[in-house]
Amino acid sequence: MATRDPDPPAGVVSVTAAGARLLFVPSRLRELGVALGASVLVPLWIAAPLLLAFLVVILFTKSAVAWALFWVVLGLTVLAVVGLVLGLMWMVPATMVRWIEFRPHENATHLVIARFLRSSTIAAADLERVVIVERFRLGQRKSIKVVLHMGRGGEIACEPGFRAPVSLASTPCLLAWLTDRLGAARTAVEYQKEIDRNFICPDEWWTASALADLWQVPVSAVDELADRHGIRTYRYTPRGAARDTVTVYHPGRAHEVAEELRRTRTLRPEAGGDGAAPGV
Repeated sequence: MATRDPDPPAGVVSVTAAGARLLFVPSRLRELGVALGASVLVPLWIAAPLLLAFLVVILFTKSAVAWALFWVVLGLTVLAVVGLVLGLMWMVPATMVRWIEFRPHENATHLVIARFLRSSTIAAADLERVVIVERFRLGQRKSIKVVLHMGRGGEIACEPGFRAPVSLASTPCLLAWLTDRLGAARTAVEYQKEIDRNFICPDEWWTASALADLWQVPVSAVDELADRHGIRTYRYTPRGAARDTVTVYHPGRAHEVAEELRRTRTLRPEAGGDGAAPGV
C-alpha cells in the first residue's frame, strides 16, 4: 500500500509504494502527438504562402514553369515533413525524461529516471547537485527545468512536457520538496534564474506609464529612478506620429528594480504616502 507523501506539490508529485515521482511528462501519447503535429504543421505553415502564390500564378497564366516550381516546392515540403517526423519521433523518446522517482520515501538513497522506453537508476550519493533553472522574459516565467549534475561531470536535464503541471509549480515549494528528499544524501539543491535580455528595440521596451504602474510610483519619478538604477532609455517616433517622440525603457532590470523598491518600502516605509517615490 502506498504511503502518503508529506505536502507534495499539487499535481506535480505522485506517490507510489516505492517512493515519490516528480512528473515531467504526464502523458506519453500527448507528448508524441504534439511532436507529430509540430513536425507536420511547421513546414506546411512556412510553405503555404509560396504554394498559394504559385497556384495564383498558374490560375491566371497557366505557366508550365510555375507548375514545375509548384511541384518542386511541394516535394521539398513533403521531404521536410518526413524528416521532421522521423527526427522528432526519435528525439522525444530518446531525450525527454518522463519522471524521476525518489526511493525510498522521505530520504531518497537512489533515483529512478524514466524516459519513454527505458529507465535507469542512479545513487543519490552520486549527485553533485540539483539545480532548478527558471527562465524569465519581460518579468514572466517562460520555462522551468530540473537539472541533475553528476559527480563525474555529466548532467541530466528534465524539462516539462506540453502543459505539464510542473511548469506552473511554485519554485520555493519545489526547492523545499527536493531538499527534503535529498537531505540524507546531503545533495545540494540550488536555484538559478536566467533572464532573456534580447529585446526588440523599441517595440518590447517599457513606457514611462507602464514602469510607473510596475514600480508603484508617479510617472514623474520614473526618469530619476531609471537613471539611478542604470536602466537604458531610447527615444523614437512611433509609426503614424509625424513629430511626437517617446522615451521607452529597457525591460531587463525593470522587475528587479520593482523588487528592490518593494523591499525598501517594507523595511523603510515612506512618510509621504503612496505619492512619494521611494529611494533605494
